[in-house]
Amino acid sequence: MTKEEFEKIYQTYFKDVYYYILSLSKNKHIAEDITSEAFLKAMKAIDSFRGDAKLKVWLCEIAKNEYFSYLRKNKNMDFKEDIEDSMKKEKGDSFEKDLISSYELIKISNIINFSLKDPYSRVFRLRFYDELSFKEIGAIFGKTDNWACVTYHRSRKQIKKQLEDQL
Repeated sequence: MTKEEFEKIYQTYFKDVYYYILSLSKNKHIAEDITSEAFLKAMKAIDSFRGDAKLKVWLCEIAKNEYFSYLRKNKNMDFKEDIEDSMKKEKGDSFEKDLISSYELIKISNIINFSLKDPYSRVFRLRFYDELSFKEIGAIFGKTDNWACVTYHRSRKQIKKQLEDQL
């Protein structure tokens, strides 16, 4: 299958798969990440598609499996929600909790600023802090939205790994 043919499949079914995963995850960032990952897997496995089911069903099945893998790996915790929770100070939090949250944010910020190389640090900032879509990020770099999604996903993995290594 040519790149152009797969691009047409992507454009045709992206929203269907995205909304399916959004209905499962109830989180637009997770849904975007999982959907993009599912299309990357589908692109690699498209030659194995036998046509036993409709293409949309096959893509949704891949996305569902990606979502469940995500849940297993992340124990149902979303990275962005973790950071946002650290950033928000709820009334009644103790001084110790505020201190730990501040310390975690400093560690994350240091990783982004000093450990992540470009384009990972820039893509992460654009996505997380500026809340740009993958399409917008891709356009900034002159790349595709898939590239932006994969780069963002890889930057998240690097941040998580470095945080785990610091424990």
